[in-house]
Amino acid sequence: MISIGRLHPSDRPAWEALFRAYIDFYQRTEPDEMYRRAWEEFEKDTRMHALGARLGGRLVGITHFLFHPSTSAPDADVCYLQDLFTAADVRGRGVARALIAAVAEEARGRGCGRVYWHTQESNATARRLYDQVAENRGFISYLIPLR
Repeated sequence: MISIGRLHPSDRPAWEALFRAYIDFYQRTEPDEMYRRAWEEFEKDTRMHALGARLGGRLVGITHFLFHPSTSAPDADVCYLQDLFTAADVRGRGVARALIAAVAEEARGRGCGRVYWHTQESNATARRLYDQVAENRGFISYLIPLR
């Protein structure tokens, strides 16, 4: 049975291993400082939030998300699901689906108008799930790196 909940201080090593695997999946390299800063934000749970998925007590999936205002939904904030990752050995068992549902429930509880996220066009495995649980509105994402 999959259980979803907030991360605990004892989850730090497993969380970091999953987050590093996520960063590796997207062929990025980040400094150790990024992981430290992210964990501190998740511990505060004010600006950035994290949930973990457990199977048999083992942390097997993580998601990071945040809430922000939107010009096109002026009466409600929106929720950006920034990162989602599951351990390779548990994929296909509903972990990512459960994490997405938990983020949606958090957003609903805060009165948000929608949850949204991005993925690479080539991420066919994840997109099969995303096409089942959300609506692809066809937007293309652009990025201007500032550092």
